[in-house]
Amino acid sequence: MMSLPFYQRHHDHYDHAYRHKALQSTVSQYQKETKSKSAVYAQGSTAYARSSAAYRHASAAGFSLDSSAAYSHGSSSAYDLESAAYSYGSAAYDQSAAQSKRSAAYSLESESLSNSSAAYSHGSESINKLAAAYRLGSEAYSLGLKDSNLMIEDQSYKMSPKAKRAKQSLVSEDKENEVTDYSVPVFTGRAVNISGITDTEEERIKESAAYVAKRNLFATGEGISVSKVAASSTSEEEYHEKKSRKVAIRESAERVALKKTIEETQAFHKKLNQDKLLHAPEFIIELRSHTVWEKQNVKFRCSVAGWPAPRVTWYKNNVPINDQTPPGKYIIESRYGLHSLEINECDFDDIAQYRASAMNVKGEVSAYASLVVKRYKPDIDASLLHAGSVSMPLGLGVSPHGYASRFEISFVDTFDVAFGREGETMSLGCRVVISPDIKRFKPDIEWYRNGVLITPSKWVQMHWSGEQASLTLTHANKEDEGLYTLRVVMGEYFEEFSNYVFVRDADAEMPGAPGAPLDVQCLDANKDYVIVSWKQPAVDGGNSILGYFIDRCEVGTSHWTQCNETPVKFARFPVTGLVEGRSYIFRVRAVNSAGVSLPSRVSEPVAALDPADRARLRSHPSAPWTGQIIVTEEEPAEGVVPGPPTDLQVIEATKNYVVLSWKPPGQRGHEGIMYFVEKCIAGTEDWQRMNTEIPVKSPRFAVFDLAEGKSYCFRVRCCNSAGIGEPSEATEATVVDDKLDIPKPPDHVMPTRNTDTSVVLTWKEPSDAKELVGYYIESSVVGSGLWEPCNNNPVKGTRFICHGLKNGENYIFRVRAVNAAGLSEFSQDSEPIEVKAAIGGGLLHAAPSPPYDITVLESVHDSMVLGWKQPEVTGGTEITGYYVNYREVIDGVPGRWMEANIKAVSERAYRIENLKENMVYQFQVAAANLAGVGTPSPASQPFKCEEWTIAVPGPPHDVTCTEVRKDSLVLLWKEPVYTGRSPIIGYYVDMKETQAKEELWKSVNEKLLQKKFLKIGGLKEGVSYVFRVRAANQAGVGKPSDVSRPAIAETRTGTKEVVVNVDDDGVISLNFECDQMSANSTFVWSKNYEPIEDDSRLSIDTKGGKSKATFKDLAEDDLGIYSCAVTDTDGVSSSYTINEEEMKRLLALSHEHKFPTIPLASELAVEILEKGEVRFWLQAEKLSGNAKADFVFNDKEIFNGEKYKMKVDQKTGLVEMIMDTLEDKDEGTYTFQLQDGKATNQSSLVLIGDVFKKLRDEANFQQKEWHRKQGPHFVDKLGWEVTDDCNVMLKCKVANIKKETQIVWYKDSREIMVDEEHDFKDGVCTLLISEFSRKDTGTYEVILKDDRGKDSSELKLTDTAFSDLMNEVCRRIALSATDLKIQSTAEGIRLYSYVTYYVEDLRVGWVHNDTQIKFTDRVKTGVTGEQIWLQINEPTPQDKGKYTMDLFDGNTGHKKTVDLSGQAFDEAFAEFQRLKQAAIAEKNRARVLGGLPDVVTIQEGKALNLSCTVWGDPTPEVSWLKNEKSFVSDANCILKFEAGKNVSFSISNVSTHDSGKYSLVVKNKYGTETSDVTVLVMPVSGQTDTVQGHDEKNMTVSKKKRNMTASKQKEGEKKDFIKPQVEEIIATEETPDPNEIPPVETEKDTQSNQQAAKTDGKAAVAEKAPQPAGSLDKQGKKTSEKKP
Repeated sequence: MMSLPFYQRHHDHYDHAYRHKALQSTVSQYQKETKSKSAVYAQGSTAYARSSAAYRHASAAGFSLDSSAAYSHGSSSAYDLESAAYSYGSAAYDQSAAQSKRSAAYSLESESLSNSSAAYSHGSESINKLAAAYRLGSEAYSLGLKDSNLMIEDQSYKMSPKAKRAKQSLVSEDKENEVTDYSVPVFTGRAVNISGITDTEEERIKESAAYVAKRNLFATGEGISVSKVAASSTSEEEYHEKKSRKVAIRESAERVALKKTIEETQAFHKKLNQDKLLHAPEFIIELRSHTVWEKQNVKFRCSVAGWPAPRVTWYKNNVPINDQTPPGKYIIESRYGLHSLEINECDFDDIAQYRASAMNVKGEVSAYASLVVKRYKPDIDASLLHAGSVSMPLGLGVSPHGYASRFEISFVDTFDVAFGREGETMSLGCRVVISPDIKRFKPDIEWYRNGVLITPSKWVQMHWSGEQASLTLTHANKEDEGLYTLRVVMGEYFEEFSNYVFVRDADAEMPGAPGAPLDVQCLDANKDYVIVSWKQPAVDGGNSILGYFIDRCEVGTSHWTQCNETPVKFARFPVTGLVEGRSYIFRVRAVNSAGVSLPSRVSEPVAALDPADRARLRSHPSAPWTGQIIVTEEEPAEGVVPGPPTDLQVIEATKNYVVLSWKPPGQRGHEGIMYFVEKCIAGTEDWQRMNTEIPVKSPRFAVFDLAEGKSYCFRVRCCNSAGIGEPSEATEATVVDDKLDIPKPPDHVMPTRNTDTSVVLTWKEPSDAKELVGYYIESSVVGSGLWEPCNNNPVKGTRFICHGLKNGENYIFRVRAVNAAGLSEFSQDSEPIEVKAAIGGGLLHAAPSPPYDITVLESVHDSMVLGWKQPEVTGGTEITGYYVNYREVIDGVPGRWMEANIKAVSERAYRIENLKENMVYQFQVAAANLAGVGTPSPASQPFKCEEWTIAVPGPPHDVTCTEVRKDSLVLLWKEPVYTGRSPIIGYYVDMKETQAKEELWKSVNEKLLQKKFLKIGGLKEGVSYVFRVRAANQAGVGKPSDVSRPAIAETRTGTKEVVVNVDDDGVISLNFECDQMSANSTFVWSKNYEPIEDDSRLSIDTKGGKSKATFKDLAEDDLGIYSCAVTDTDGVSSSYTINEEEMKRLLALSHEHKFPTIPLASELAVEILEKGEVRFWLQAEKLSGNAKADFVFNDKEIFNGEKYKMKVDQKTGLVEMIMDTLEDKDEGTYTFQLQDGKATNQSSLVLIGDVFKKLRDEANFQQKEWHRKQGPHFVDKLGWEVTDDCNVMLKCKVANIKKETQIVWYKDSREIMVDEEHDFKDGVCTLLISEFSRKDTGTYEVILKDDRGKDSSELKLTDTAFSDLMNEVCRRIALSATDLKIQSTAEGIRLYSYVTYYVEDLRVGWVHNDTQIKFTDRVKTGVTGEQIWLQINEPTPQDKGKYTMDLFDGNTGHKKTVDLSGQAFDEAFAEFQRLKQAAIAEKNRARVLGGLPDVVTIQEGKALNLSCTVWGDPTPEVSWLKNEKSFVSDANCILKFEAGKNVSFSISNVSTHDSGKYSLVVKNKYGTETSDVTVLVMPVSGQTDTVQGHDEKNMTVSKKKRNMTASKQKEGEKKDFIKPQVEEIIATEETPDPNEIPPVETEKDTQSNQQAAKTDGKAAVAEKAPQPAGSLDKQGKKTSEKKP
């Protein structure tokens, strides 16, 4: 709600007293009588009345709710000091009323009202003019109060546009249009009233209601005595006449003062506009920090200005302060713009940063201050610590941590490793003992999970009873699994206790269903979009997880909606379609073939808001959340179409979706914008809109339904009410595939013992692992085959303690890595390990073995220096020190052991002092590590304590081998403790094989070594060596050192070397990596095998298993051998030598990196473009956005213009220049000069002489080609190919074709007519030549033409080209040949093969038993159609064997083989014999050759003559049948058989009795054949004509049916081995339709029939179609008429 503006507080245009209805009548009468008193004042007063009425009308309309409440608040609050200024009529009141602090107008007491009434009675003339003006304002205000309740319920209001357009002024009309320095801002807004009323608003409403009640009481006059004066004109005139001079002067002065006030008010309102007064809060007086003593009070104060009146909220450490909790602790006040926060009885908990936040509709501003609370020393009188006292001297302050200098914190009854299940309640507890116990000091109890501080929530509850700290998981989930740490803090001191909590999966609802996912989080939330991520469960239920379902639920509801239809495998998923301003929670379920898991724990609520809105809400915690958003915007600029979005990029791509991100455009007006997303397949411009129905509000979008493996480009458009803007720049091509691969399995899984129920497991991170979430570990009892998860929340790092194991069991372990793409395969199983406690109380190590080879390095009269060798077994960890014992030996009898050192010594040399001179001693040494002190070594040999006086030095000691490789090692030693009588000048090194005899020691160096190290080369791989060192001085060579440990010359697997590196900034560093480190291993760098103590030259940085030594300024002082050794390993070490030459190389490389040249991916090159343009280009490997290029031709710079078109693409590094044409003057040298910051480079290309001419000619040719391609043209010239059918296809590829384009084929300049028109759909034109042969040789041409031009292509198929084509045709024909088959014929045996077709160029050869066949009349070859055959007539046994057909295509031969021998020959020969006999029988059998028709129709009384020819050898016997009965010749029917072949049948006068079926039967010894003829006699009257049976017009002839004899039929039924080439012709009898009257057929010419029979070897018979009866009658009549 808005407060009262300040200009209304100080310049109110009406007095509240004038709202009294009883006074209005009195004032109106008084007004009439004073109109003539002051014309000038009346004019000004009337003008002011108009302004006041208009202004108050606008106020009532525009501020109906807030203004009314504000007025009422002002009427009853502390603005009494300014109340008189609200009424311009107050100048007419008496002096006592004006001096009563201007409160009379608002006081409801009777005395104040009497004074006011008296003032009206004696009245000023000025009031008459004001009354009318105030009356309108009073009515408007009263109306506003009456409607206030309705306005409170209204949900929105808008600023009145009328108030903006129609501002009235008090100036005259001729000045209304003058330009002033004030401009009206454009403002539109919408304020949504939130549900509920704040405390301040509630107080204002109560005050407003109180004022209304008081005003009504004033109007009714209850409890108020008012003296009414009769208002008559006569009495008033008398009264004015009797006025004293004093009163007249006073009234005149009041009129002058009132006129001045009106003029000032006019000038004020000339510039006044309510909208201009809206401004953001501003602190006039800011907060001040305070430092106070304990139990004192403190008060923070600030003053705030702003319109509307800002609301101030107080915060402590960014948490809103509730002044009711605890009661009386905080007092918050706000009065007259002055705000304060008072804190009572400050203590240490009040030490914080305090903030006052002032907010209104224009913005928010904050002021900060800090509070520090101090505590007094104990010897100060407690009575001095009274509240509010600030008189204590500052010197008495003490430490804020209390009395004790140190607190001892210990834990009792600690919590153990806990195991729970999802859904259960788990509690952790521990008793804390703090010493000393100071009641006034309370410890801070903090709980951590995996190092992260835990805060109380609905899932976690914490309790501190003063001694017992507890943490309760109310509903355990797998997210709660981890290492829990209790930290107790007392001032600067704290102690911690930790243990692990395991949470297993709850029982699945379906057997075999997977466990629930975990750690669901919401990322990148926006207006309608959020990415949900989760972690995969460790338990898959025995079936691999197919994917995950994501559910969402709107906060405040219980309805869950599934977001994806199909399961997604990637552990991130973008959820779209959210409603802006609403909050959501999410959960995830896993699914496998058995079912769906239980849902995960829900995510934290996330609001679908723009990130800027969310950040603003987080920074304004005082604003109550109502589910609605208060939006205030400027008036939108009409007609502004938004520009394209910027910075479009693909932020995530998987197989299922692609997520796009972009930035809103700069040009978008003030209106909200939305987005359309478009896609296209890479390489095309076919853009498709993805969200056609609903535009996107967020600058994020997830694209689904993309084809896996394809590449896409994306772009985005903006839209608003003005339209859709231009698209953004398209993204680079993005392949739809998972960018994040499933990690590889870890390796080197190694278990070590820990406790009776736990094992420590370490492993190596998989190579190329990206975005690892952690690891899952599983364990299995050896031999059980059952794997159990060791953790249900992925652990980070490569070390984990597996708890809950059974003591004494042998376990194996396996590990797999997890990232968002999925779970890796399991690692290889570890080695089995028995679960039992390690030595040392659960430590991972054992005590070391005893040192050995104790020797004396120096001896003086009272002390001796001992040396020894490191234990062979270190116990799995580093040796921390040694303990030395000694004892006296008197007369060979040893005494008791005494300790030589209390504190362990780290070196393997120690001086034992306070010994007795000339006493014999024995020594023993024990090594110690983290597991404890090991067994002491056996007693050494006796040594006498005496002063050494020998001149030569003592033995060197601590001889060790390092950097052992297959052919070399480095030997290190320390100088002797006893140097002899002169300084040491050098060393000699001896070596031998370990098993060699002592006399085989040989010297490694002939010259003295000045250094205490030596690299020894030339070793034999796999051989064990030992070494010793001797020191030398001027007196000679001393005693040799003890023998070193044996070292085998070998390079162990995984050995790595020190690598030198120069980075992009030119920094030189040495890098060493080790993958065999233990938890206690460290990297030790040395120079010349001496520890590096000066870090001014070298800085060392170690992270994990990698260590880097960086040179700060490589110089000669840094020359040397740099080595790195890793402690607590099996001798892992390496070195790198930097000599002068290497230093120069590294410095040069560093300089190159510091001052780089731009690397070029390709030098300057030239190419011809499609249009014949010449393109010069080069490509840099990388260019920044500031890179530029200069183009030079013949030492003169050229610039971008008409001739040269230049371009520099910083993204791709491509620099190019294009010229349209090349002219003679363009010959010369071209140079591209690049500059990118400090880096430079250039490349040149010389185009002179023949090189230039060749380039120019090629450009001219390409230009012509381009013009050719503007019309229809050939992409691929005319060529040929042989099809699978062995046909030849001429083909060419064309382009730029349209519907009207014609194609014409020519051969030898003659057009080839093509049946079908080509449609050019496939862009290929073809011409098929079937059965290609030599006749098809020639020149072929094809022409394309249309209105744009024409193009032609020619192919010559002559000479060599034709031979090549024929060879290919022959090859294809040869390849199409079938396998050789055997066929028996009547003549012999035939071998044959089929080809697609045969051409003469295919040469055929036959081979019999590897011998070329010579062809004769008996053996011959040939081609019949597509059959290639070899005929063997009258085969004999000599024809048996292997036959090969060789088809030669001109280049190679193709062979087909068949074996004609054995059973194959026998069967073929038998079939030949059978066919031969069948052919003879067929040839000689009796048969009817032709002449007889099937049916003869004749009229009664006519003559019938039928004849035919028969044949057979021997001559057949002939007989006739009538109706299947024997029939012989008689007088009427004459049957003849002449010359053994001519048969005739004659009836001179046919009658109906002659109708019937007549059969001619011919027979000899080879067979019998029957020919049937049916005679139909029609009874008619009239003359009888002779009808010839072969008259074509009168007889219908059908095919004959030949009947074979039984013997012939049996032969036909036999199954032939090879189908004989004897064709059996079978004639079928044609039966006429019984309803149809057949025509009369007559035999017209028997001789012609006989002649036809002679020429027809297959007894073919002509067939005539039946004709109508009418036509036959006419024919019959014509035939009889022709007879004589």
